[in-house]
Amino acid sequence: MAGSGRGDGNHHRCQNGLPRGPYFLKTTGPLLELALDLPAPGSRRRQQALLQQLRAAILSGRLQPGLRLPASRALAAQAGLARQTVVVAYDSLLAEGYLVARPGAGTFVADGAGQGPGPRRALPAERMPVKPAPPRRAAGEATPPPLDFRLGVPDIRAFPHTPWRRLAARTLRELERAPVERGPAAGEPALREAIAQHVSFARAVAARGEQVIVSAGAQQAFHLLARTLVAAGRRVVAVEDPGYPPVREAFAAAGARVLAVPVDGDGLVVERLSGDVRVICVTPSHQFPYGVPMSAARRRALLAFARRHRALVIEDDYDGEFRFDGRALDALKTLDRDGDTVFYVGTFSKSLAPALRLGYVIAPPAWVEPLAAAREAADSHGPVLEQRILAAFIAEGHLARHVRRMQREYAARRRALLTGLAPLAAQLRPLPALAGLHLAAAAAPGLDLAALTGRALAEGIGLHPLGAYALRPDAAPALGFGYGAIDAAGITEALRRLARLL
Repeated sequence: MAGSGRGDGNHHRCQNGLPRGPYFLKTTGPLLELALDLPAPGSRRRQQALLQQLRAAILSGRLQPGLRLPASRALAAQAGLARQTVVVAYDSLLAEGYLVARPGAGTFVADGAGQGPGPRRALPAERMPVKPAPPRRAAGEATPPPLDFRLGVPDIRAFPHTPWRRLAARTLRELERAPVERGPAAGEPALREAIAQHVSFARAVAARGEQVIVSAGAQQAFHLLARTLVAAGRRVVAVEDPGYPPVREAFAAAGARVLAVPVDGDGLVVERLSGDVRVICVTPSHQFPYGVPMSAARRRALLAFARRHRALVIEDDYDGEFRFDGRALDALKTLDRDGDTVFYVGTFSKSLAPALRLGYVIAPPAWVEPLAAAREAADSHGPVLEQRILAAFIAEGHLARHVRRMQREYAARRRALLTGLAPLAAQLRPLPALAGLHLAAAAAPGLDLAALTGRALAEGIGLHPLGAYALRPDAAPALGFGYGAIDAAGITEALRRLARLL
């Protein structure tokens, strides 16, 4: 995510006169220069690059325990960053335990934070540092292998351009006749109502349009929830382990204490939740990344725990619209009879395309106004044009038709995947899944997934070990097989080559 990483010490300047990486961080006390090779100004990856490079410098021992870091304002000025970018990075490192804040003295590298070379000591769940998400491929980076099983992406080649183009033209004509400066912070009313109707039809989730908060994708939804809930005093948050890194990153950045709770064949292990947990984040329809559904008994137990301890549940239903092997289990939001316990998070990144960057939260009524205020504070409002197009797209039935068509296509790819994995079951055993765009396969004891991944890449196959999503070192080793970016013929050929490697 950083730039070239050459670290030659030359400063460059962009058009606004601010220095352009690499930058040098000079700490107070003994002179120390740390190269920060950041993306160009305007890149959305600057905050993550700063966080990763500071964390790496601490882990490597480049920034020693007890070292005082510059004030956020000073570092922002030196590196040409927005101060909020530095504040968020510092807050994340504080939450992860890499930094400590001493009132009146400043921010320091925590004792024991730098482990130097070699493996890090495993920490108890309540002190477990938040592990960043595996790096994503960005524009301009190396192309993926021809047969790539990467997770979390739909088949963007199948995007329904014809109806979308027609609705875009119509919406532009409407805005030409009646221009608007900005839309409501919570989202366009027509889109909020359309989303409520869509989840009622697709997932049996009863909601009113006014309960929907439209977000810039699911990741912004998690940040809005984290900011709102932690500010309300809900500072102990349970997440699945392994689980979706942006969820734990969002809550850690908001100052929460993030607890890693293990997952088994029935989903999150409710018995391992501590009584002080006040927010529980789960993916019950298609656990990320293992893919297993949360059993009906476990769902009831989770909701009973939440009511008993007055906790709130965040249900991430990221690709639950694509269901296989019969009727899927009810959403937790459907089972939340009083409607005051579960936040339901959805996204159009999986059903349509990641580039659309539209998601939503269906919130209990008491939390709608605080979430709308958080959205307004975050970025004022969403894109009016895209929201109005999507509202019409849903209302006219195009989304439902597209999901039905893609479900048939993904079902064929899933069958090809299971067929190809069957002869490999002694070494890669598919885990049960009822929905979604990927399957996981548990690795046999002794199978070196890192070595296998490297050999597969040389054969043009992209494999993805799921250990990258786990905090605990004892997480069951497995591979994820996504079938959104690879068709059935590609799946068959990739598994034929993989069988030869094994």
